[in-house]
Amino acid sequence: MASTRTCPASTLLRSAQSSPARLHLLPRSPSKLSAPQSQKRRISAYGYEQAKALAFTDYGEPPSVLSLHSHSISPPHGNLVTLRFLASPINPADINQTQGVYPSKPTFTTSLGTASPIAVAGNEGVAEVIALGDTAKREGWQKGDWCLMKGPGFGTWRTHAAATISDIVKLEERAREGISVVQAGTVSINPCTAYRMLKDFVALEEGQWFIQNGANSGVGRAAIQLGRKWGLKSVNIIRGREDKAKEEALKKELRELGADVVITDAELQGQGIREAAKEWTNGGREKIRLALNCVNGKAATAMAKLLDSGAHFVTYGAMSKQPLTVPASMLIFKNLHFHGFWVSKWAARFPEEKKRTVEDVLDMTRKGEFRDMPVDEIKWEWETKGEDLIGKVKDTLEGYREGKGVFVFGKT
Repeated sequence: MASTRTCPASTLLRSAQSSPARLHLLPRSPSKLSAPQSQKRRISAYGYEQAKALAFTDYGEPPSVLSLHSHSISPPHGNLVTLRFLASPINPADINQTQGVYPSKPTFTTSLGTASPIAVAGNEGVAEVIALGDTAKREGWQKGDWCLMKGPGFGTWRTHAAATISDIVKLEERAREGISVVQAGTVSINPCTAYRMLKDFVALEEGQWFIQNGANSGVGRAAIQLGRKWGLKSVNIIRGREDKAKEEALKKELRELGADVVITDAELQGQGIREAAKEWTNGGREKIRLALNCVNGKAATAMAKLLDSGAHFVTYGAMSKQPLTVPASMLIFKNLHFHGFWVSKWAARFPEEKKRTVEDVLDMTRKGEFRDMPVDEIKWEWETKGEDLIGKVKDTLEGYREGKGVFVFGKT
């Protein structure tokens, strides 16, 4: 059960008077032990900002370990900025990170005023700068600037945050023009993953093919659209549905996005797949030179069999939780190249390239060349209860959502 805490005004005033330049957040009691009090938004005293965050003290299933933690953020100085979040999506990686099974670990800290360390969930989002220190100003930051997180583990499922300018990447005014907070808040992971995988492993020329599974995912939809813009052709694999009408509707939707071929994983593993592939590729004269894999298992091996000799196979996920099995013949006789790709590690190494990639995708979005994936906007107001927010995370965990869940912050 989620809990929300508020700090007595007298405690806040005493702390502010005795330590007006204090960097750390004001102390609070552990979230699991406090009873909910008034939900009314309190006016900041001495520049302290009131904040709430979905946080956890131990790894586990999100509905069991998450709670809504209230705290105060002291006025920024030096290279510090205070952020107000605008939109933060719920990605599978966020769920895995809360479970403790994701390679990137969140930051556990007592700086949010708890006796025991806690971590804020969420890795992606867009925030607005609402206050900043002198060094941040000298570096060109201003109130009202929008920013993205430079890397994973920052914690984006919260109303406000204290950050250093090294934690964030500015979204320039020209890139923001005509862009919604949801578009900005969901651009840095899925579209960037698709963009870099299509660009960085093999130089595909106009008219050439790539193949991918998980084609109706955020990355898959982005790859279809980017491929279409760059003149590439694509074979797209989806999971079969018991409801064949819904399956056909999904195939039609992906073709409208720009997919050339859409098949199910069962069709991929059927006996006639090689003949079908020849038909798609002009009798086999047009080669499939790149595969994007987020599933693994037998279906991924079947996908690799359709690749041309010397092609590249890039794995960026493991939705089936099965291993990727590579027959020796693919390495010896077909000389296939197998790679792994993690956009968070790439972004940490190439922050400026990430910024350019984000701006390019947003420019396509502005021009109508790139369409958002379906989203389910989850309103987060100051009065929103923790159990309601955690319930939405649980819905995502259990698959009860037509589109990607995105926290959209209102009057916080």
